[in-house]
Amino acid sequence: MRKSMAALLMGAVLALSLQGAALAEYPERPVSFIVPWPPGDLEDQLTRIIAERFTAEAGAPAKVVNRPGGGGVEGATAVARAAADGYTIGSFVIDVPTMHIIQGNAPYDRASFEPVGIFLTYPFALVARKDAPYDDLAGLAAHARENRVTLGHFGYDLIPTMATFRAAQELGFSFGADAAFDSLDCATLANGDADVMNTTMATVLPCLDEIKVLAAYTDAPLSIKPDAKLLSAQVPGLDITLWNGLFVPAGTPQAVKDKLSAIASAAMQSDKAKAVAEATGAGVYWLGAEEARARIDKDYADAEALVKSLKQ
Repeated sequence: MRKSMAALLMGAVLALSLQGAALAEYPERPVSFIVPWPPGDLEDQLTRIIAERFTAEAGAPAKVVNRPGGGGVEGATAVARAAADGYTIGSFVIDVPTMHIIQGNAPYDRASFEPVGIFLTYPFALVARKDAPYDDLAGLAAHARENRVTLGHFGYDLIPTMATFRAAQELGFSFGADAAFDSLDCATLANGDADVMNTTMATVLPCLDEIKVLAAYTDAPLSIKPDAKLLSAQVPGLDITLWNGLFVPAGTPQAVKDKLSAIASAAMQSDKAKAVAEATGAGVYWLGAEEARARIDKDYADAEALVKSLKQ
């Protein structure tokens, strides 16, 4: 028995030493950051800044891989199925660990990922062309009761889309039609593909003077459109904010997560990241793993309540 116990202890010590050696060498090969959206929006820009910092500090190449589809589900699924070794990192919007799971749209669950941290609050908004005959949600509601209004969004089961439908429900109107897009930008409105659309201000910067913001889905006024009314002010209770963070497959070694966190935190304090924030009105910061988990838990509960309210 004593020999068996000794052998077990020696094996455990050897395993730990080998694991420590392996982690000390991380990363030994290129690392991929999966962004489940097309290139160009805020999560893509900021993840590229993190990847650049990782390459410079960690001594191994890091690249951003865009895998759009399914409102973020396709890219998130690829991360969920990857090895828990720090070589595949997801850059996920709030819906990935909340709404997609609640709605049963994803082949992963809450235990599939671990948050490394949250780094972005989107300057998300409901926008329309400058010549639209309404300036806020009350005006949109009055117009939509008599006219057909089309909505463009990023997916039916995403939190901002559902918040928009909830706002319409509260204000007593419905959209004449709606459609999901992989990209929502100036051309979407200019071409008449949608009368109003849910998007981030980063995608409409080139036509900022040609649009109006009907509602800002933020907890503070948009710095680039400070007069726009908050969604929560127009529809009390809809105090939704949208964030993006870094996630790894469950079981990823703590030393790997710590290294990723340190690099990402430094990247978000860089001049490049600050320039993105200043130009777009985005909230750019670093929220560590423990606080990120608490925020996800709250947002999960809020998302469940939003789904329930729309089914009533």
